[in-house]
Amino acid sequence: MRRKSVKVVLTAVLIASTLPGSAAGAAERNVIISALDAKKAPVGDLTPGDLVVGEDGVAREVLRVRRATAPLSIALLVDDSDAASPAIADIRSGLEAFLGALDAPHEVALVTFGERSTLLVEYTRDRERLTRGALRVFARPQSGAYFLDALTDAARGLEKRAPERPVIVAVVTEGVEFSNRHYPDVLRQLFASGAAFHALVLSGVVRANPVAEEIRNRNVVLDEGTRGTGGRRDQLLSSTALAATLRELAAELQHQWIVTYSRPDTLLMPERLHVEAKREGLTVRARTNLSQTKVAR
Repeated sequence: MRRKSVKVVLTAVLIASTLPGSAAGAAERNVIISALDAKKAPVGDLTPGDLVVGEDGVAREVLRVRRATAPLSIALLVDDSDAASPAIADIRSGLEAFLGALDAPHEVALVTFGERSTLLVEYTRDRERLTRGALRVFARPQSGAYFLDALTDAARGLEKRAPERPVIVAVVTEGVEFSNRHYPDVLRQLFASGAAFHALVLSGVVRANPVAEEIRNRNVVLDEGTRGTGGRRDQLLSSTALAATLRELAAELQHQWIVTYSRPDTLLMPERLHVEAKREGLTVRARTNLSQTKVAR
């Protein structure tokens, strides 16, 4: 079942460094957002008056809103562990649907994490190559998942690449997790990458022991990682819903906006960001963690 925001699905990724301010003692910050209407479709228009932005509970002036046009860089992580066996055909169909819904300029890397984190296809805009890679995804018998390893590797890679619009999308089951990583370390690397993290969790497949330390670490990352980066977390009771959900996510990612707001000159970096919608019918989800976020370009 999908976690819902009180007001919009507005996926926000902090992307810009401090720019010359519009007034003395002030600087500008940019946030990439995606906004959906009441029918969960991307909105076609957005103005500064539609939004409220604040840092650490202090309101900031919204200066401008414009379309985000830079290409996306997406790390697509896929569970091909033994737990994915009952859903593997739907997973392949979902990957095809997602890749088919993306426009040509966006680049994608395809990674699986059953048995180990494995790069199937390096970042590319070649949809045929990516689709061939997706069709090679099969469950690995008697294997566990290394999701936290794959997420950490993807985040570290995006931090080094420093694209303007980094995104991590993960298709995850609730099977056994074998990564030997603690959630604070994973979250620290994720936030440092500047990527928005979106997780599609297949709840109706297999469920591992929830009190195991590895599972607790995974659950915290899925929760705090998506919320902290402005991503979405979808709990899918049936794998047949995966293709439609991934197409919906692709549309959301490709209809984003850059919101520019003013921040007074200060020695202290704010830790929390909030973005809310003032316009009726607009709902909002935004990046909340700023304390460990990489200052992007």
